[in-house]
Amino acid sequence: MPKISQEDYQQRLDRLTEIFADIVSHADEQATHRCPYRDARDRCTAAFSCANQIAAVEKGEPATCGHDGTFDYSLAWETDPATRDRAKTKLDAIKRAAAARREGKAPPTGPGTVSHDGKTQPLAIGMTLFDCADELAVEVPTSCQRNGRCHECVVEVSAGEDALCARTEAESFLRPPYRLACQALVERDDIDVAFAPLRRRPRILVRAHAEAAGAPAMLDPLVTRRGDEVLYDGDVVDRYRGQILGLAVDLGTTTVVLDFVNLETGKSVHSAAFENPQAFGGSDVMHRISYDRDDKAGELQKAAASAINRAIVDGCARLGTNRQAIYEIVVAANSTMRDILFKLDVQGIGQKPYKSSIEHAFLSGERANTALSARALRLGLRANRAARVYGLPLIASHVGGDAAAALVALEEGFAEADTVMLVDMGTNTEVVLKHRGRMLAASCPAGPAFEGGLVRYGMPACDGAIEAVRLGEEGEAAYETIGGKEPVGLCGSGLIDLLAELRSSEILTAKGVFAADRKQREMTVVPEHGITFSKEDASNLGQAKAANYCGQYIVMRALGVDPAEVESLYLAGGFANYVNVRNAQSIGLLAPVPQDRVVKAGNAAARGARAILLSATRRRALEREVQAIEHIELETTPDFFDLFVDGCQFKPMPTHLAPEGTAV
Repeated sequence: MPKISQEDYQQRLDRLTEIFADIVSHADEQATHRCPYRDARDRCTAAFSCANQIAAVEKGEPATCGHDGTFDYSLAWETDPATRDRAKTKLDAIKRAAAARREGKAPPTGPGTVSHDGKTQPLAIGMTLFDCADELAVEVPTSCQRNGRCHECVVEVSAGEDALCARTEAESFLRPPYRLACQALVERDDIDVAFAPLRRRPRILVRAHAEAAGAPAMLDPLVTRRGDEVLYDGDVVDRYRGQILGLAVDLGTTTVVLDFVNLETGKSVHSAAFENPQAFGGSDVMHRISYDRDDKAGELQKAAASAINRAIVDGCARLGTNRQAIYEIVVAANSTMRDILFKLDVQGIGQKPYKSSIEHAFLSGERANTALSARALRLGLRANRAARVYGLPLIASHVGGDAAAALVALEEGFAEADTVMLVDMGTNTEVVLKHRGRMLAASCPAGPAFEGGLVRYGMPACDGAIEAVRLGEEGEAAYETIGGKEPVGLCGSGLIDLLAELRSSEILTAKGVFAADRKQREMTVVPEHGITFSKEDASNLGQAKAANYCGQYIVMRALGVDPAEVESLYLAGGFANYVNVRNAQSIGLLAPVPQDRVVKAGNAAARGARAILLSATRRRALEREVQAIEHIELETTPDFFDLFVDGCQFKPMPTHLAPEGTAV
């Protein structure tokens, strides 16, 4: 058979498209202007009187429809007229584009543009944002063929919302500025539109995974092999398929990290990371708790499960296997993220006494521990049909399984030192301090300011994020970006550097306002790219900083420890791994522990989850150990408000902590 040229193929495709569009247009015309009670012979079948009825000549015959074809009957049968209008707009655009190509012209566009991550294309009426993503070579997830059912193609529209159609019923679970890419139709082409999917790939902590690559000292997973049989906790669940894999998941509020592990050798074989797509429900856990109720309950769980599934499919493809080889998934997450994934009601975590329903059950003696286990199938995760999902135990309240996992990863350091502290920095920061045999933990609702939220040009640690900043004598910025790309915004480490530089040059006061002689509310950081920093940005960062400040201060003070007495301060989490410690201490984000004692622990939660995946013995021990950790609610501290106000200022934490009740 002769090969068809690309040009001939496109012409035939355009012709078929036009034929289809004409059929649909004719059907639409008939449906709009033809009465639903008018049959093929123009007779009226209605059982009621109508002014358009023409009485039959012969008695007993139905009346004839005398309608002149000008009345719009569509509302008589349509349940969603907006859907018809959108489809018509889309078809008209397809016809125009096909006709233009047939005449050797470019498809018609307007003066507006659509852009993503520095790439720009002309805007055309009738395109959806999914079509625009195709044109810009942007990967947007979907599993329902773009018909609005799967809710996976959520995008954030940062500019040009007025160019798009009104929200459809399929988008009712979303708040501005979020849309479903398959539903957001361009209705105006004279406005610039910018969007981004909620699945950018942040920088993976290479060091953390390099450390995790080798076999662990203790290898006794629940999933084992006996000849050609695969067993889970001693029970046969499958035949051997050539590999036995497990998945360690660090499910963070902002980012998600997955580690594929060979359960027979204990070695990591693949890693993946992406932004948590639940951002449409809010940028911190309290907003997501508020979102996950009533008619929107379950949307966040579906978003997380779908994102993990896509990473599973991609990882298995890279490994040359399929999901049936995955027999267990271990999840390290804070209390809210874990319980949402396990389809539990999280409303109790958002109100006093801020405890999960699982923690309540444990405290009342109904459960032996706070760990969770469920079938992957029930949670909608694509693994072997017999696969189980294990959620690491909570410590207390918002101090969840991610903190417990970090302690597993750092257990050697905690065992060797008398006074040691963990600060797992993130949207919800956890602080754990060990001193003379006691362990005390607290959670700090830091919010998303240092991880891409509430700061106009803030962003996660993705390509193009400014990660390091120095200011010159004239205030000009010298900076480094992730991936060496053109700057798009500032990630957490860059924001810390900028704050420290603004303070040392006295451009910004300790209270986060620009010096009086400057008379400004905003400054330009990178003029050529329009990146600015404002007083409002500083205020939001100050509050996030204050939460971290209070957590460290109150926990150390409760155990009678000054910063200089801490033998090792472990900084965990993707954000903390790239922080300039000197700068972070200068603005009071970190306790003034001698810098040679500060250890960047990388993604300790992911490493801890992996250790639990590979050792049933360590898993059982952790379920007991977390019960001995004391917990302190920061808000119940009598002088919490005073400490928080003081912590909002960009100045170092005192080296000697004032006793409780003493004025700060």
